[in-house]
Amino acid sequence: MKTDNTIQEMSFDFSLLVIGLYKKLIDNKEYVLSKQLLRSATSIGANIEEAIAGQSKRDFISKMSIASKEARETRYWLRLLDKSKLVDLDYLSYLNSVEHIINILTKIVKTSQESVVK
Repeated sequence: MKTDNTIQEMSFDFSLLVIGLYKKLIDNKEYVLSKQLLRSATSIGANIEEAIAGQSKRDFISKMSIASKEARETRYWLRLLDKSKLVDLDYLSYLNSVEHIINILTKIVKTSQESVVK
């Protein structure tokens, strides 16, 4: 599926990366944090998809805000996995990717909120 929506593409690609990471974590017998990570990471894109189909500007903002919260939760699980060393992998690229997504979502939400207030 080709789209011109950068955050939509980024979140989908990030979900695919996290699915790969999830498989590595499961192979290393890490079942609890990996499941939390998988759920929050894939929820980012799902909420962006819902936002794009929003019924109003406020609905769009609400769903994008949820996507932002899910991205922040994903960052939390990645940091926890990194610092705990439960599975000794390099999480830096995942952390950088989710940070980039958080920054974009924050900007989208702020800009959208400003346009509703005007």
